[in-house]
Amino acid sequence: MSERNRNPGPRHPMTGIDHYTPAEIASLIDSRGVTKAKAPALTTLALGVLAGCFIALGGVFSTLASTGSNLGFGPTRVLSGLVFSLGLILVIVAGAELFTGNNLIVMSWIGGRISARDLLRNWGLVYIGNFIGALSIVLMVYYGRWWDQDRAAVGGTAVAIATAKVHLPFFVALVRGILANALVCLAVWLAAGGRSVVDKVFGIVFPIAAFVAGGFEHSVANMYFIPLGLLLSQEPAVSQAAGISSHQLAGLTWSGFWRNLAAATVGNVIGGGVLVGLVYWFIYLRNQESHEEKS
Repeated sequence: MSERNRNPGPRHPMTGIDHYTPAEIASLIDSRGVTKAKAPALTTLALGVLAGCFIALGGVFSTLASTGSNLGFGPTRVLSGLVFSLGLILVIVAGAELFTGNNLIVMSWIGGRISARDLLRNWGLVYIGNFIGALSIVLMVYYGRWWDQDRAAVGGTAVAIATAKVHLPFFVALVRGILANALVCLAVWLAAGGRSVVDKVFGIVFPIAAFVAGGFEHSVANMYFIPLGLLLSQEPAVSQAAGISSHQLAGLTWSGFWRNLAAATVGNVIGGGVLVGLVYWFIYLRNQESHEEKS
């Protein structure tokens, strides 16, 4: 069946409601998954680099917003999450390919519209691109001495974030990764349901704010947060501003980063691909696929 025939059908029957229905969103994301999986490799990689940059810029904004806050733990985390939403807003509205959002492509795979090779090719290219993009922002904010603001307090916040992440046990990081990407993919889902830029922005903000405020683990965000913390931990002024013991700081290592990244990545695939993608495919698309096979 062509993509044109799979586009949303009649509009929502309730007067005044102008968003796509959940079933229509499922069809849209399924069709877009095929397009993403079949896109040229260089284009996919370049869009992956952009997404890594965008998510890292959300991390820059989030770190700055939480530095020196007197709002208290909960409100500060919520504020940090609200501004971090910039990253996914840029990905969705400006256009980019994000590994965690692309976990929804499992809908196209399970429906037989793309192969496992297509799926893994997209994930691999996008993951590498995201990593390149995130690290490019790490280097720019490090050498631009962004972290030196407020007598290195901004850098201290960045180191504290990275240290907390690498000290998470593997299973804890994995479960937090599941929760993080369930929310991220729900944000992508809600954004797909909107017809205007404003619709999409509002659909993104609250799920993303919830995952950040909850302290959940997002693999692409951690490609920015932890390498930056590793670089800044070598700066004496930053280490002092972070207020972290030397014992804790000693645990901020590259091996700790790779362990966290592995756990968060596996958790993200489960949270986004299974808890959102496969669940919504089962609810809205499985009967459609069965009908296509019979016809």
